[in-house]
Amino acid sequence: MHRRRRTALVLSAAIATAAPFLTACGSDAHPGAAAVVGGQRITVAQLETRVNEVRQAQRSAVPDEQQYQQVLAATSSLTRDTLHNMVLDQVLHRAAQDAGISVTRKEIQQMRTGLEQQAGGSKALQNAWLQKYGIAPKRLDDNLRLQLEAQKLAQQLGTDTTQPVFWKALSKASQELHVDLNPRYGAWDVQKSSRVDAKTPWVREVTSSGTQTTA
Repeated sequence: MHRRRRTALVLSAAIATAAPFLTACGSDAHPGAAAVVGGQRITVAQLETRVNEVRQAQRSAVPDEQQYQQVLAATSSLTRDTLHNMVLDQVLHRAAQDAGISVTRKEIQQMRTGLEQQAGGSKALQNAWLQKYGIAPKRLDDNLRLQLEAQKLAQQLGTDTTQPVFWKALSKASQELHVDLNPRYGAWDVQKSSRVDAKTPWVREVTSSGTQTTA
């Protein structure tokens, strides 16, 4: 992104001080489910749809076959990382709801406008989110809503999204939702609110004006 500063990558897998508490679901108990969150199934078909959205966007953005193969190699964990995102979406949203936090369409648009100005346009912003965070263009607004929820939650807690108190709120939401992952995709660490070994730093430290903070 043009003139964009590096940001703190906050909703990642690493909370070194938390002891892992793992849950997993067998495919026999939840046939066809990639995960069950709050009693609701994320089906394998839904997961595959989301992965295909990213692959199609990558293919469109990188028409050269050799370069596209390099993209595929660099994002070989896309399916697991996408599932991590889909579950964490719900965990973060639950934590925000528990805190009485809501985000308006106007707030999302304001954030998007600010980021587009920094990126050099709508297409540039979409490509940046696709390349760095595996977010398909059609899911960008959904992701920005989560950015705002994370920011508001941290502000209400008097902290930032890198601190244990923020993650404690997400851990509580994970416990409330009884997250179960199909073992083929790993396991969910309740304390870290992360799929085990997930590497999907897609929620960023962003100020209300859209300015991204330095790591």
